[in-house]
Amino acid sequence: MAIILDADVIIRGEKGTFDLQKWVASRPNDQFEVAAITVAELWHGVERASGKHRATRERYLRAVLEPVPIISYTEQTAYEHARVWADLEASGKMIGFYDLIVGATALERGSKVATFNKRHFAQIKGLSVIEPK
Repeated sequence: MAIILDADVIIRGEKGTFDLQKWVASRPNDQFEVAAITVAELWHGVERASGKHRATRERYLRAVLEPVPIISYTEQTAYEHARVWADLEASGKMIGFYDLIVGATALERGSKVATFNKRHFAQIKGLSVIEPK
């Protein structure tokens, strides 16, 4: 099964509050992916950091992303994004725009999303959400 990693999962791994490497290793039958928008979110954190912290953050991010497929935002993703966006807006349960894109990417691919922000992603109808343990 394909699982798209949300930014919060990767960030908690960097901060040491979650053992990302151990969790991934505990799921040998799963294929992990990252949505392109998540790459932007993570690199934004690198760009905002300075000095030694920036170098450490950049090394971590490169190590995490290097073996993982990055899923592009395609025209089909845009259609799914628009559908989910309209649905959430109509229900009055809008979520963050980046989470919306991650969710649409997962729905388009038939993937699950691994996140610690289950409350937001649960608003997207039909999306399977995993909260890493």
